[in-house]
Amino acid sequence: MLAAIGTVPRHLFIDDTAFTDRAYEDAAFPIGCGQTISQPYTVAFQSELLQLSPGMKVLEIGTGSGYQCAVLCAMKAKMFSIERQRPLYLMTRERLGKLGFKANLTYGDGYAGIPREAPFDRVIVTCGAAAMPETLLDQLKPGGRAVIPVGEGNDQRMLLVIKNLDGSIMVEEKGRFRFVPMLADKAS
Repeated sequence: MLAAIGTVPRHLFIDDTAFTDRAYEDAAFPIGCGQTISQPYTVAFQSELLQLSPGMKVLEIGTGSGYQCAVLCAMKAKMFSIERQRPLYLMTRERLGKLGFKANLTYGDGYAGIPREAPFDRVIVTCGAAAMPETLLDQLKPGGRAVIPVGEGNDQRMLLVIKNLDGSIMVEEKGRFRFVPMLADKAS
């Protein structure tokens, strides 16, 4: 996972030239539309919790700048990512293509997921959900894992959700993090 992060040039995912020189600091930076690029520690932490194997089908909620998606592509995941902010979706689709990262990007409501592509081996949410998004867990394969920050306010609990083979769910809390909010039923 660290090798994958090392191959993704984070500075190319930050458009604001005021932050480009600081791209490799362990900090979140604005990327437009009221969104941020997650700090490298958070990207690494969530990626590690997924326990990916090459070729796994991954659903990402919150494409944003595309940095997390690129890291997962570098880890050889088959990526499907959804973004609700049309300007970010368009910019990131072009950026990932130019950089050679192959991902299936969708513009729409992250709470809905991408049912036509389900089931997924893994689900990663890169924005703070007010509550556990059941629609996304429905799109997770039995035996799959989801990493979802849940909670309202200034910080969220990072939850690792494991869907057992019988369909039952096991949840483990993995610390507190800060994310922009996940918004339901909206695309802009």
